[in-house]
Amino acid sequence: MPSEFLPILDALPARKSPLMERFGSLLEVKTPSQLEAMAREARQVTRRNFGRTMRLFAPLYLSNECVNNCSYCGFSRDNTSIMRVTLTVEQVVREARHLVEQGFRNILLVAGEHPKFVSNGYLEECIRAIRDFVPTIGIEIGPTEAPEYERLVKAGCEGLVVYQETYDRAVYADMHTAGPKKDFDWRIACPERGYEGGFRRLGIGALFGLSDWRLEALRLAAHLEHLYKHCWKASFTVAFPRLRPAAGGFHPLTGFPDWALVQTICAFRLTFPEVGIVLSTREPAPLRDALATLGITTMSAGSHTEPGGYTGVGTDDLHQTVKGRRVELAGKDEKARAEGQFGIADERSAAEVADMLSRQGLDAVWKDWDAAILSAA
Repeated sequence: MPSEFLPILDALPARKSPLMERFGSLLEVKTPSQLEAMAREARQVTRRNFGRTMRLFAPLYLSNECVNNCSYCGFSRDNTSIMRVTLTVEQVVREARHLVEQGFRNILLVAGEHPKFVSNGYLEECIRAIRDFVPTIGIEIGPTEAPEYERLVKAGCEGLVVYQETYDRAVYADMHTAGPKKDFDWRIACPERGYEGGFRRLGIGALFGLSDWRLEALRLAAHLEHLYKHCWKASFTVAFPRLRPAAGGFHPLTGFPDWALVQTICAFRLTFPEVGIVLSTREPAPLRDALATLGITTMSAGSHTEPGGYTGVGTDDLHQTVKGRRVELAGKDEKARAEGQFGIADERSAAEVADMLSRQGLDAVWKDWDAAILSAA
């Protein structure tokens, strides 16, 4: 069933709700002093609603196999020269235990979209294998149906992250030329299917650098407003990742400078006081340090975007994939590694990021959820 949000999206920016009118005004051109005033207010609102806390999480990449052709992504199926691998469940456990040793209790499982590799209960096995020592498990995978999401929730997963990539239909069509991801409408309804399947945390976002940043932010905000009304039992996060270098040599189509990122963060914080705002290691360390007290509530740290990136597992099964078929490597390269989804800008360890937060008067929160809460209830 198509999302009820589609008519709202297609009417933007000509027709906006009162809340989106206010949001749009916050994105208008501002003087430096006006932007500073927005930042001060955003900081106050954040402290009032979230205290001095910062949730930390780490992505754990399971597979970089993918059937989609996305121009900006290192996993794109047309990148036939890259090294690919899908971790075994045992290797996923090893990666997860390494992250737990670093302090993480919140892990996001990430995989490319490929039914041949990430299917037949594989994700459920991975979740069950780590749920006893990882209390907060989220997923960022190819969209699926509500019953499949329900099975993942029952296995122990409680968070779903799905970025629309871009809310600009024309640009979306240009960027996604093959695979199930071509279906714009199917993807945009994914958070609602996830909610139907039982997820209690929903994360949405857009890749900034594909379309005009003000229109992208407005459409993302309108999507969030819609989800607040229709998935009201869930909690939400938003993210504004900027395009980073990836295999294939894609370059951003539009600009999204630092000041625009700051204005976007402030606009979301002032319009949606209780939404979580995520900042990844795509951004350089000095900028992340500066934004930490502004409106951000969740950060990744010490991240790797390739399967096996934390412990080196999976290198014994590296291969290439051409036209959906596995191609074995001609020779063994001891230094070969699976391709990452995108380049990391902040390469500090989790401990270093936590120390930075402490110096700014923020408390790093490694764990804020446990399944025992439901058992007690």
